[in-house]
Amino acid sequence: MSSDLDPSRADGPILPAGSSLAIVGNAPGTGDVGPAIDAADCVVRFNNAAGFGDRTGRRVTHLALVNRGGQTREWLTDRRFLERPVVRTAGAFILPFPMLPAAQNVPDPICWTREILALLRPLGRPIHVLPEALHRRAHGLLGSRAGECPNPSTGFLVTLALVPDHPVPGLPADAYGFGFAGWPGHPWAAERAWFAAAAASGRLRLHPTEG
Repeated sequence: MSSDLDPSRADGPILPAGSSLAIVGNAPGTGDVGPAIDAADCVVRFNNAAGFGDRTGRRVTHLALVNRGGQTREWLTDRRFLERPVVRTAGAFILPFPMLPAAQNVPDPICWTREILALLRPLGRPIHVLPEALHRRAHGLLGSRAGECPNPSTGFLVTLALVPDHPVPGLPADAYGFGFAGWPGHPWAAERAWFAAAAASGRLRLHPTEG
C-alpha cells in the first residue's frame, strides 16, 4: 500500500536537508515581506493562503491543506479548486491529520483524507500526511496550557513537524503571518508560548504582524 494511503507509514522527509524555510501563516498585517519569503529554499503556506501572489510573495513549495471539517468539504465541492493559483503552484502538499478509519467517520463525516487524496493525486506531486505520533507529541507539548481547547491548529502541527528539535546554526526557520487567533477550539495562547520558546532557543524567527 502506498504511503499516501497509509498515514502510519513514513512518507520520507518533507523538506530537503539543509534547506532554509519560510512558514507563512494567514494572519492579516503581515507587511511587504514577499522578497524575504521568496528567497527561502522552501516556502510553506496554509489552506487558502492569504496574501499569496501579493505582499507575502509568489512562491509556495509546500501547501498545507486541512483534511478535516467544513473547510475541506467546501473545497471538495469547488470544481475549480485545482485551478487556484496557490494549488497550481505548489510543489507538494501536506495534510495535517492522519486518516480516520472509516468506522470512526460516521454518521457525520469529519475526515476527508480519502477524498482530498483522490482529488490531489492526479497532479502527480508528493502528498505528506502527518502521523498520529506527531499529534501525540503536540498534545504533550501543549499540555495543560491547552485547557479546554485541546485541538492543535494546522499551523502549529506543520511547524512542529518541520522545525528541528535543536537549533541549526545559521538556519532558523522564519515564521510570518502567525496571529494566534481564529477558531476558538485551538489553544492559541499555548501555541503562542511554544512559538516564543522556539524563537528564544534559536530554532525559529517569529516575525510579528503589523497592528
